[in-house]
Amino acid sequence: MYDPTISRKHAELRLTDGGVEVKDVGSSNGTFLNGARVTDALAAENDVITFGKVAFRVKAVTAPPPRPQVVASLPFEFGGKPGGGTIVRQLPVKHSGGVPAIVVDRPSGTSHLKVTAPTLEERREKKLSLLLEISKELSRQQELDRLLDKVVDFTFQIMNVDRVSILLLEDKSGELVPRVSKGKTGSAAASKHVPQSIARKAVEERVAILSDNAAADERFKGKSILIQSVRSAMCTPLMGTDQQVLGILYVDNLTATHSFADEDLEFLIAFGSLAAVGIENSRRSERLQREALVLSNFQRYFSPNIAQVIAQQQDAGRLPSEKRAVVIFFSDIRGFTPMSETMSPEGIATLLTDYFTEMVEIVFENGGTLDKFIGDAIMALWGAPIAHEDDADRAMQSALDQLTALESLNAKWKEAGRPELGVGIGINFGEVFAGNIGSDRRLEYTVIGDAVNTASRLCRTAGPNEILISEPFYQRLKRPPTVEALDPIQVKGKSQKVPVYRVKR
Repeated sequence: MYDPTISRKHAELRLTDGGVEVKDVGSSNGTFLNGARVTDALAAENDVITFGKVAFRVKAVTAPPPRPQVVASLPFEFGGKPGGGTIVRQLPVKHSGGVPAIVVDRPSGTSHLKVTAPTLEERREKKLSLLLEISKELSRQQELDRLLDKVVDFTFQIMNVDRVSILLLEDKSGELVPRVSKGKTGSAAASKHVPQSIARKAVEERVAILSDNAAADERFKGKSILIQSVRSAMCTPLMGTDQQVLGILYVDNLTATHSFADEDLEFLIAFGSLAAVGIENSRRSERLQREALVLSNFQRYFSPNIAQVIAQQQDAGRLPSEKRAVVIFFSDIRGFTPMSETMSPEGIATLLTDYFTEMVEIVFENGGTLDKFIGDAIMALWGAPIAHEDDADRAMQSALDQLTALESLNAKWKEAGRPELGVGIGINFGEVFAGNIGSDRRLEYTVIGDAVNTASRLCRTAGPNEILISEPFYQRLKRPPTVEALDPIQVKGKSQKVPVYRVKR
């Protein structure tokens, strides 16, 4: 059986004289008996076994053992006195996956579920079938807003209620934010009609609540209940598989007290569990789509591992603009302009493609960022947007690897009768402005500043297959190569000349 909530090795079942032995074998989403999560239990006739979010009922066994109780179902009373404003049902809600609604044997009061059947067994089967159909339908909804609308629509279809609302918890603020709210006559403002006292209790205590006369309930003294004339209300927290509250599902009735039965609350919990699974799946799908989009954009400029880190960040796609110290790397082909005058356009394109492919791969292998191509030059960065302690050593290794790779390319090109290339490399370290720069139509992540100009000047000064580095960069190296000090060079915008080192290979 395929279902995303069922693990490849989920549980073991064994028929015995006393019933069906159920043993969870380390599943991700759990195994449940009558809504209670179990690792090893014995199921009896008419018990419900749930794997992930898929439920099955035991048709018949001999000598059924006592059933485990999900929760106590005694009415809650204040001060020992039954009153019109009591919480008649308050159930702890664990993580999603259980289906407690279908284990109710004798619903108290008149249920407002739109399920009709001549016998209790047939009613139980209808509710199970209804939940399975809802589960299938919700699993098809990948977009969160459409999923929430579907949950609200289903609630009206299966229950006689006046209003339905879904509020979700914001990750950053921890506040309950209304996402969708509807009444029988149209949309409703959830922020106004959902009593905050009920919502807070459901979230903070992780309990599902049935209040048969909310306006008289001593637990809920908020003005919103009186203003909205709430009579009967039910609320269940939407619990994720990691035990985190995702939000709440709230329904109420404005016209009559004692409107909901225990069975209604049990079903709302089960329905809320399915909704919670759908919300988690939708959020996971949206996150994966966002990460895929970011990866497709960023893998052109960043090494795959850095692109993956960026894609998984909360604000993926919006890199910060900031001042930061980075390594700036320039490489440039020597004598390319006169060489290109003797080559065909196709030959130039082929040569540059082979060269850039090899050089950029080396930048990525060493954890660098491709800033841009400037004609036949490459500009790369280390330290932005993600920094490492050994960024200078990574850049140095990239320069050495590029010259080694160029030797292999030249040997191959020489055999093919194609021209050989020489490359000059300049590397500097310093503070720059890093961020998205450009217009509304086209932005690119780059760095600007005096340190960039110095690196560019070092590159222009370098001879064929020569690496020139600055004093600040040399001081950052943890594994410095052998170098030779050259005469300082003058850089535009600087009053003093810049010390330069040539790397010996």
